[in-house]
Amino acid sequence: MAVLGQIRQRSVFLILVIGMALFAFVISGVFDGNSAASNPNDPIAVINDEEIELIFYRQLVENTERNYNFSTMQAVNSVWDQLVRATIFRQEFERLGIDAGKEQIEMILTQDQRILEDPRFRNETGFFDFGIFTDYINQLRVQNPEAYNNWKIQEENIVGMAKENIYYGLIKSSSGFTELEGKNAYHSQNDKVNLKFVRVPYEEVHDTLFKISDAEIKKYIKKSNKNYETEMSRSVRYVTFPEVASEADENQIRSDLEKLKTQRVDYNDVSKLADTIDGLATTENITDFIEEYSETPFDSIYRTKGNLSNEYADILFGLNPGDVFGPYKDRNQLKISRFLDRKKGGAIKASHILVAFEGATRANPDVTRSSEEAKKMAQDLYRKVRRNPNDFSQLASENSDGPSKNQGGDLGFFQEGMMTEKFFDFCDRSKVGQIGLVETEFGFHIIKVTDKEDVVLTADIVKEIVPSVETSNEVFQKTTQFEMESIKTEQLDTVANNYDVKFVQKVNLLDENLPDLTRQRNLVQWLFNKETRMGDIKRFSMTNGGYVVAQLSGITPKGSVNIESARFEVVQEMLKEKKSAHLLKKYADKKSLDSLASATDKEIETASAVTQENTVLPGAGTEPYVIGTAFALELNQASALIKGNNGIYMIEVTSKEIAEEMESYRAYANALQNEENTMINNSIYEALRSSAKIEDNRQLFY
Repeated sequence: MAVLGQIRQRSVFLILVIGMALFAFVISGVFDGNSAASNPNDPIAVINDEEIELIFYRQLVENTERNYNFSTMQAVNSVWDQLVRATIFRQEFERLGIDAGKEQIEMILTQDQRILEDPRFRNETGFFDFGIFTDYINQLRVQNPEAYNNWKIQEENIVGMAKENIYYGLIKSSSGFTELEGKNAYHSQNDKVNLKFVRVPYEEVHDTLFKISDAEIKKYIKKSNKNYETEMSRSVRYVTFPEVASEADENQIRSDLEKLKTQRVDYNDVSKLADTIDGLATTENITDFIEEYSETPFDSIYRTKGNLSNEYADILFGLNPGDVFGPYKDRNQLKISRFLDRKKGGAIKASHILVAFEGATRANPDVTRSSEEAKKMAQDLYRKVRRNPNDFSQLASENSDGPSKNQGGDLGFFQEGMMTEKFFDFCDRSKVGQIGLVETEFGFHIIKVTDKEDVVLTADIVKEIVPSVETSNEVFQKTTQFEMESIKTEQLDTVANNYDVKFVQKVNLLDENLPDLTRQRNLVQWLFNKETRMGDIKRFSMTNGGYVVAQLSGITPKGSVNIESARFEVVQEMLKEKKSAHLLKKYADKKSLDSLASATDKEIETASAVTQENTVLPGAGTEPYVIGTAFALELNQASALIKGNNGIYMIEVTSKEIAEEMESYRAYANALQNEENTMINNSIYEALRSSAKIEDNRQLFY
């Protein structure tokens, strides 16, 4: 009860959504939350007075980069979000004394169909047995440490989910709705009014009637300063100087490749003799030749036309053995290719129905049929397919033991060596459309050959189209000259006569990408460096080659208000206030809909079956205050002028329909509870995070 009491006290702040493992108890009983050596002098973060060690954080970042192919800053930010979430919840669980035991973990496990259906964890009666599962994990610790470590990661998530379930259960049990609240919800949804109204829209009042000074704008912003505060940011101007191969560079690479096509004679300055050098067309040792001259090794894989260079696929596919083609461009490469071989129908597409038996290679442990039973089943399926070939896909989906059953048995295209020998031999000698029954070490296969394509083998000399040393030097000189002139004039724009100057107004502290610039973290760090002054100019190397010259153009401190960026929004709000006051004063003497309609040249509009649940007034927009007023009025009584969201109104209720009372309003109270639970599930973490003290030091280390 003490824990529940604490939960009740904090339930206003609590919000949910946790997707990461929480450091805590595990089945194996050994998880202490410390995965890295202590380095308290360099915390990456301090969360509610708890330091997060830099070394530990860096290990997580490196793992995330490696496992998900993230850039460094993507990994940094991803780890940050998960670690802050995990730490905040762990602290909350520890504060409240929430822990997960065997029963809670078992409950989570029994919700995973993959675990429930795994025969390794079933007892004699065929049901999931937590004891068997635990024994299996303990065996992994000794027999397969790598698998055991992988399990521990999964286990942390399971423990986190178990604690979450306890936590959310306590929160939800501390809130409830009475039948009286259910009754109010019922009437809010079902009581209806019909009404007449006159609306005078704000948009019909010209903005020019009102003058709004800068002083008024500043005063308005000051009153609601928090609504317009901005995060710390910087503005930057920059010019890029990419290193791109020139036409002369590309022509030189073409010329070098052209010399490699055929045999040539070169004069050797050392031996004073003429050397005969093989070309791609004449060499007998393809592998060595390509290793010497190509930037990519020899690939002995046969390819279909679709896997060749798109623009030159028809030409390459139509060559004869020994022919050499090129140089030709393939994306950012130049190539010459020698045609080596062609295999008619070498790429085969087929579908199959696998009937496995107990003891067959890679057979699912659930398969208990004998070889004889599998053979009989396969023969029955084979006869069905022969009679109705169009049913193959459905029969595969219903009967196959292979993973391709989800694709109707379709295996896609394959070549020799990609399938077991007997399977490929049948497909290789069969015509498209032929159906057969083949036994392999995997079981019995009913096979249907669905397509064949020729494949070819080429030997390719590949050269990347890269800038020459001369081009790189030229780019460096241009960049250096531009940088020096910009620093001299202290204005990057005045020097950039023929260059495209990019301007980014809002660069955040942990950004790494800018337009035309990827992974430019050094530049962003420089923008926020305390030593960098407004107007400073500096050159940086670009990730993909080349340089960028940047100038710090603006500094926005944390919590400051940019009046210019907020001006439009503020002016619109102020105009609405002034227009409503103007209209309310102008028509203050109008006491009936007819008089207001006549004075404003408006029609009296009607709205039927209006409820409090729906705050949209037909033809006028969202007007909750106007609709709320309608339910407080007596019949045929004109309201006073009402200030609405989109104009001023006068309304009159012509009829009311009060819903019949019910014996019980529990269903409506329960519906309110479900809505509350959904709100809790979507909000708890954000509330905890907003009340946490978080010191973020990422910018110091990344």
